[in-house]
Amino acid sequence: MKVSISLGGSLLTRDMSPENYRRYARVLKELKDEGHQIVVVCGGGRTAREFISIAQGLGADNRLQDRLGILATHANALLLIAALGLDAHPHVHRRRSEIKRNLGDRILVGGGHLPSSSTDYRAVLFAEAMGADLVVNATDVDGVYDKNPEKHPDAVKLDRITFSRLEEIIMESTEQSPGEYGLFDLKAVKLARRLKIPMVFVDGTDPEEIMRAVEGGHSGTEIRDR
Repeated sequence: MKVSISLGGSLLTRDMSPENYRRYARVLKELKDEGHQIVVVCGGGRTAREFISIAQGLGADNRLQDRLGILATHANALLLIAALGLDAHPHVHRRRSEIKRNLGDRILVGGGHLPSSSTDYRAVLFAEAMGADLVVNATDVDGVYDKNPEKHPDAVKLDRITFSRLEEIIMESTEQSPGEYGLFDLKAVKLARRLKIPMVFVDGTDPEEIMRAVEGGHSGTEIRDR
């Protein structure tokens, strides 16, 4: 299977230690060893948010804030590449052309590229470039809820929904801005829907859930229109 993974920066930066990056590297290596082709795009996480907050205090515009967030994603990507060792291509991938050129036996790791474009969107663009069978979104939330569970204790987790329903939930519950795309980048959802690539949202605080999202048995939410 060809899989593009959006790996939330909040997962990578929640414990700023070598072992935390190794936890995710082990799962990615296992998927590779099982014969899957893997592209993973790293978010910026806490580092990006801290830089963006400082930039806001300095009066920086959205474009500069985005550029800081992009640099944070590259730092996370380089640390993950270090954890993966020879199983990873050494380059931080930013463009679809790079994915097409380097797709093969090694895991490709990417980060952000352009202002006003999230790593979620990059993961879907890379999915298109590799002809992916699946996009996995791994964050610190265990799936998609009918409304924001942080604000609504009665929110219900959904096992399977359509792309159009996911778009509605995102528009109702999140405000998208540099470093804060909430549940998922709406632009990325629209692209995945157009490409007809199924998605799975899982709680990546347990790295094994990423494995289960690909091979079955996950506890998250599936998004597909067929």
